[in-house]
Amino acid sequence: MTIPTGQTNPVLAQREQGDGRSGSGRPVSAPVSVQTPGRSTQIIAIYGKGGIGKSFTLANLSYMMAQQGKKVLLIGCDPKSDTTTLLFGGRATPTIIETSAAKKAAGEPVRIGDVCFKRDGVFAMELGGPEVGRGCGGRGIIHGFEILDSLGFHEWDFDYVLLDFLGDVVCGGFGLPIARDLCQKVIVVGSNDLQSLYVANNVCNAVDYFRNLGGNVGVAGMVINKDDGTGEAQAFAQAVGIPVLGCIPANEEIRRKSASYQIVAEPGSTWGPLFEALALNVAESLPQRPKPLTNEGLLDLFKSDDVGRHVVLEPATIEDMRGQSYAPKPSLEVIYDDA
Repeated sequence: MTIPTGQTNPVLAQREQGDGRSGSGRPVSAPVSVQTPGRSTQIIAIYGKGGIGKSFTLANLSYMMAQQGKKVLLIGCDPKSDTTTLLFGGRATPTIIETSAAKKAAGEPVRIGDVCFKRDGVFAMELGGPEVGRGCGGRGIIHGFEILDSLGFHEWDFDYVLLDFLGDVVCGGFGLPIARDLCQKVIVVGSNDLQSLYVANNVCNAVDYFRNLGGNVGVAGMVINKDDGTGEAQAFAQAVGIPVLGCIPANEEIRRKSASYQIVAEPGSTWGPLFEALALNVAESLPQRPKPLTNEGLLDLFKSDDVGRHVVLEPATIEDMRGQSYAPKPSLEVIYDDA
């Protein structure tokens, strides 16, 4: 796999020094170049709110890319390990984390065939994560990539590597591709609801922050899933300066097929053209530096009644906190007369 060359992102050395913003405002930047010697592998990190449909989108996107003759690797980077389940018809694959632990206990090395599986031209694997309450999901992501490195990740030969990341978690492990320039571009998956767009805006904030520290990753666009036509997600994309790469409608057939672990992105099918266009847009989109919104700006995308903006913040008092029987005590402070 040919990884983009260039200077190492100095993020790890500078994170303790602030975000690097200057009083002159936002630096102007051109789209990030992804041209590399020889075969160029596009490594794309996809982020979004849990349950927004990243796994559905990526399973179908990777399947369509493979049907178009591309060599695709799909890596699930979510502790839920549900990225590849739809691709394999509901079958869960052994995760890299659990396999590594078992092999280590047995004194055996991890091999590609232990963790990577394929269907109709798509290669796929899951990083996995710790058991509930027994570890840090972000650290699990970092450990998973360390194992990938030991398996020769940077020597693999693919057209596209798609990384499925949970966007709700903002720790360094889940921000690894952005912080360390492990990908060329980021795509966010969202819907016409405040919470998913809040997560998408957080991802844009992360990209903007690391660009200030010398990073090169940009946001290439947004995929709108469960689109009901109300338009908030399109308005968000326009406000932060990223294109909409595709809109997957809120459709009962799609919902039923997804729930039963069926691929809908087969060439010649009803939804084939949608994913053909999405695959083309994902391939050709250029990573850009986004302009993340403030919380107020995000709320402005929605009608006041939808987000409770009519509510007035009423300050609490000490009487509220201590109960109705609260009686102020005389101050023990010594007050001196003016000299």
